Amino acid sequence: MKKPPIDQVRFGDAVRRLRTRRDLSQEAFAVLAKCHRTYIGGVERGERNPTLTVILRIARALGCTASELLKEMDKRD
Repeated sequence: MKKPPIDQVRFGDAVRRLRTRRDLSQEAFAVLAKCHRTYIGGVERGERNPTLTVILRIARALGCTASELLKEMDKRD
């Protein structure tokens, strides 16, 4: 199986970090982001390359801006 692009993996890691900091399950977060839970799982694993529209929905569901979400990619926990 082909490895996902590193930027997708880093984005997914950022989404997971912010989601877990807010104590949201993937299911609850998916509802807030108006996405299917399996899609969110794919984003968090770096298997999905979300569109700008989805990135904006994810950011809103996390209570941050898209730019804050993208900046989170540079952080490591």
